[in-house]
Amino acid sequence: GLGVLDSRIVDRSMHLARLKRSLAELNIPTPHSDAEYASIFDRLIAENNMREGFLYFQITRGEADRDYVYPTGLRPNVLAFVQATPEPAAPIMGRSMRTHHALRWKRRDIKTTNLLGQFIAKKAADNQGAYEALMIDEEGLITEGGATSFFVVRDGTVVARPVDNMILHGITRQTILRVAYELGYGVALRQITLAEALLADEAFITGASSYIEPVVEIDDHVIGIGTPGPYTLALRARYLQVVRAGG
Repeated sequence: GLGVLDSRIVDRSMHLARLKRSLAELNIPTPHSDAEYASIFDRLIAENNMREGFLYFQITRGEADRDYVYPTGLRPNVLAFVQATPEPAAPIMGRSMRTHHALRWKRRDIKTTNLLGQFIAKKAADNQGAYEALMIDEEGLITEGGATSFFVVRDGTVVARPVDNMILHGITRQTILRVAYELGYGVALRQITLAEALLADEAFITGASSYIEPVVEIDDHVIGIGTPGPYTLALRARYLQVVRAGG
């Protein structure tokens, strides 16, 4: 989904760029121009009087008989809807996470509807009373959340896993890293182990419609002092300022 803030799509051009890349990787033609997508999105938001929430849309290859080998010349179908969420100015809650082995396929850099791995992991986390899953790969390294990007803060440095085919290239993740640079924070792109995350001063997750949320507990282990930390709160406040200004 794409975040809707003040009745506008957040980071629209970046989302559309990722969409076109994902379609190209799957050999699906782009059915609309950026301007046409913008018109569709604006119409949905206006007709539903949406101020804060998210807009979800997906594109399928088109209509054909079931087969693994698809015919050429199909006309893609587009589905879109909006859904309200609490305003971002609402009180910031510290979130809990539960680790789960990464179940997703090995082209996670492509934004698709192939979400079964996330559903399994997130439901397992929910069954344990946690807000989100924290995915751990075969080497014991953190990849991402079930539907979010994951960060830690250590000694004033914001740490995130580098982008590769094992994580989704989160749009909010990109903007948050830019904001961290602008605030003068150290930024390190490298692998993160679970042990390091448990010892972090702060941790947080980002998503297109949840923006940035503090993580205060992983597998019943308290992160930092157990409350949303100053770096996370400053990043969230500045991020909302930037995207509201159209940046």
